[in-house]
Amino acid sequence: MYSIGSKQQLYEKNFPNGNEAFENISLQSLFRKSRISVRQKEIANNYAIIKKIFSFSAVNSRITNSEGALLRQYGMKPLEETTSRTMFNELETLISWTANGDSIKRQHSDKIFEIRVKELKFLQANNSLLALGELYDGYTILEKYIEYLAG
Repeated sequence: MYSIGSKQQLYEKNFPNGNEAFENISLQSLFRKSRISVRQKEIANNYAIIKKIFSFSAVNSRITNSEGALLRQYGMKPLEETTSRTMFNELETLISWTANGDSIKRQHSDKIFEIRVKELKFLQANNSLLALGELYDGYTILEKYIEYLAG
């Protein structure tokens, strides 16, 4: 078994920053295990197409109060207050809900993913990503996940 320190040393050759190594390994394991819903793939494809054609999002709306209430119901913070670790956990939760037999959880999984993409579009359209800094970088993980789904 590798300790955390030896894992970081092992991957420092490819990734000078230990966080980058962790993020790439975690993303790969998350994707490998995933069973993603068709609705989430459609949302990701729409986002990717708009980004490729226009290089920015045409939609500039904030999430509604009911969408914010759904996030709070499951203990999720707004995207601008989400760290990469929190986003990994959220994506794992959404994937497990999709694989779950409960139809309400599947619907909520798709709706929460749609809300997250809407938040990402809003942050990008308003250039708010520059102001977030390095601490709240959950949006980068979400964007990588969307690129994976669309790719």
